Amino acid sequence: MGGLPEEVLAPEEWLTEVERERAARFRYATDRESFVAAHLLMRVCAAAVLDTEPGELTLRQHCDLHGPGHGKPYIEEAPALGVSFSHTRGYVCAAAGPGKVGVDVERVRPGPLDVLLADRVLTPRERALVTGNDELIRHWTRKEALIKRGELELGKVGSGGDDLTGRHLLEWSAGPDIRVAVITDTPARRAPIPG
Repeated sequence: MGGLPEEVLAPEEWLTEVERERAARFRYATDRESFVAAHLLMRVCAAAVLDTEPGELTLRQHCDLHGPGHGKPYIEEAPALGVSFSHTRGYVCAAAGPGKVGVDVERVRPGPLDVLLADRVLTPRERALVTGNDELIRHWTRKEALIKRGELELGKVGSGGDDLTGRHLLEWSAGPDIRVAVITDTPARRAPIPG
């Protein structure tokens, strides 16, 4: 699922205390709105897969380094369900399903190729083929989705992530400058945000 933050019609009361505290730290209201909407959309998406009410689901994250509210997300009531979410200013997305799930959304920067990013995140084979920011961001969202699946490390994106064998890739564009990539273990489909 993916869309505008204002399309996620869900109450903030579903958020945990940790999520509320993190949301309150955002400097800009639009960034806070995207953060909150992505967290709520994750519940809506997981509830659709689990055939339950989204308000009954608790989204958790924990990282050994940064503590609660960071790290790989999971649904407390269904920890085996693969879940992932992402947000950028003005767009949110979430995915849920069996096995490993990773989703990422990024904005395409206008102008000439961002050579610094391209040289850092693309393999030599990819770098030889990529000439514009749209192509660059398509590769980057795929790699971020693999990171969220736990299959690629951030420090190694320039030397891997270009082989998606055995995985399912779903991609879409939202407007002229937003790219989304979802990588799953089983075939996925894009579903609209319930209204």
